[in-house]
Amino acid sequence: MIPPKESQLPSRKPGVLLINLGSPDSTSVSDVRKYLREFLMDPRVLDAPWPIRWGVVNLAILPRRPVESAEAYKKIWTREGSPLVATSRHVQRELQQRVGEALVIELAMRYQTPDIESAVTRLRAQRVTDLLVFPLFPHFAMSSFETAVVRAREVAAELAPEMKLKIVEPYYNNPDYIEALAASAADFLGAGYDHLLFSFHGLPERHLRKADPTGSHCLATPDCCTTPSPAHRTCYRAQCFATVRAFVEAAGVPAEKYSVSFQSRLGRDPWLKPYTDFEFTRLAENGVKKLLVICPAFVSDCLETLEEIAMRGREIFTEAGGVEFALIPCLNEHPRWLDALEKMVREDLSR
Repeated sequence: MIPPKESQLPSRKPGVLLINLGSPDSTSVSDVRKYLREFLMDPRVLDAPWPIRWGVVNLAILPRRPVESAEAYKKIWTREGSPLVATSRHVQRELQQRVGEALVIELAMRYQTPDIESAVTRLRAQRVTDLLVFPLFPHFAMSSFETAVVRAREVAAELAPEMKLKIVEPYYNNPDYIEALAASAADFLGAGYDHLLFSFHGLPERHLRKADPTGSHCLATPDCCTTPSPAHRTCYRAQCFATVRAFVEAAGVPAEKYSVSFQSRLGRDPWLKPYTDFEFTRLAENGVKKLLVICPAFVSDCLETLEEIAMRGREIFTEAGGVEFALIPCLNEHPRWLDALEKMVREDLSR
C-alpha cells in the first residue's frame, strides 16, 4: 500500500495528554529512591536553591526515607503495580474508547514512567498537531499542576516544536467534577456518619505566597480565601475550600458535620493547617465515632490515600477512641468521572 502524500494528510489532528504525578517503578528501595530523588529535586516541589536542595535530598532524606517508603508502597502494591499508575492507565483506555479513533489519548507521569518524553514522541509519531494537556490535578499548585504543565511545554518544544499546546485549567469548581465527587460519595454518606473530613494534600505556606500574583493576599488575613482576589486563580487553599463549598451543597452535607484538613507534610516549615493526623485525634476525642474521609485533591487512589489515610489514619482515629472509619475512594474509574473527563476534553478542544 502506498502511503498518502503529506498534502493528502489531515491538516490538523487533535490529541490529549493526561498527566498524573507518578510512582516508583517497583517497591524496591532503589526504585523508590530513584523516584524520590526526581520528585524532591524538582524546584517546584522543594523550592530551595539547588545546593541546599541537593544537600537536603541526598544527605537528609534519601539515606533513610526510601526504606520507609518502600515498606509503605508494599502495603498497597497490586498485581498491576502502582495503584495510581494502573488506575490512570485504565482511565486512559476508557476515555480512548469513548472518544474513538479521531482523538488520540496518551498518558504520562510527571515523575518516572510512563514519562512525558515517551508520550510526546508517540503523539508526534501519530501526527498529532494540536495537543490538549490535561493535568489530573483539580487544584492549582506549583508542586503538581504547574510543574506538570511546565515540563510538558519543555518536552514538546524540544521533541515536537510544531505541536500546538493547550492547557486544561484547574477544574476545582467544575460542576461535572463536583457532581462526580458527590456521586462517588453518595453511598457512604447515605449509610450515615458522624463527621465528614475533607483531607487535601498539604503544601508549605510559602508556596501559596510564591504563587500569589498580588504579593499581599494569600494568608494575609483569616478570611483571605473567601475575600475575592485575583490571587485565587493560583491559590491552592482557596480552590480547595471552593471545592468543599460546592460539594457540601451538591451532597447536602450539614455545616456542623464536616471540616477540612491538610495531609502529607514534610519538613519543619509551616504547612497548611489543620494537619489531618492531628484532626483524627481531635475528632475522636471530641466524640466522633463514625468518621468518613474524602480526598478531593487526588483523582486516583495512591500511597497518600490508601496507606496514609486508610491505614495509618484509621489507626490514629481508633486509638484515640473512634469506632468506625471509612475512606471514600478517589474518583478512579467512576462512570460519572469518566463522563466529566470526556465532557471537559470535548469542550476544551472545541473552544
